[in-house]
Amino acid sequence: MAARMLNRLSIFIDGNNMFYAQQKNGWFFDPKRVLEYFLKEIEGNVLGNAFWYTGLKDPQDQRAFRDALISLGYTVRTKILKEYYDDASGRYSQKANLDIEIVVDMFNTVDQYDRVVLFSGDGDFERAIELLRSKSTHITVVSTEGMIARELRNVTDRYIDLNSIRRRIEKVDS
Repeated sequence: MAARMLNRLSIFIDGNNMFYAQQKNGWFFDPKRVLEYFLKEIEGNVLGNAFWYTGLKDPQDQRAFRDALISLGYTVRTKILKEYYDDASGRYSQKANLDIEIVVDMFNTVDQYDRVVLFSGDGDFERAIELLRSKSTHITVVSTEGMIARELRNVTDRYIDLNSIRRRIEKVDS
């Protein structure tokens, strides 16, 4: 009998981007159920890495949540939020912008996976995804309608709308 091919999987979650997508949808996903779903979805998937990226108001912000992510096996990358003034709206907004950290981790760990699941709708990832696909990496992007850039959706191997997997990954109160 032939040996079954293992798919080494890495998951990259743009936490701030996903926070807004989940808020738009009116429900939140459970980071543990996300790992379980993608490991069970394709027989033979083994987790290489799982990364979670998030902006913080201060070094103690989201401490319990970050500790919980780490205990689930996520590598957590953070950056302090910066405040920007938006001339168009006349308002201040905060942004961490961890896109570079995500791309650096994708390429720094490229030998550790065959498949990537990227939770983001940000079109800034288009070129990185093109390059990873040229290395025969299978790319799945998870986002939500109205929040995924057309460029990102067009360059990925597979797009999954969060709402289509809601019942499998939604955070349920226990």
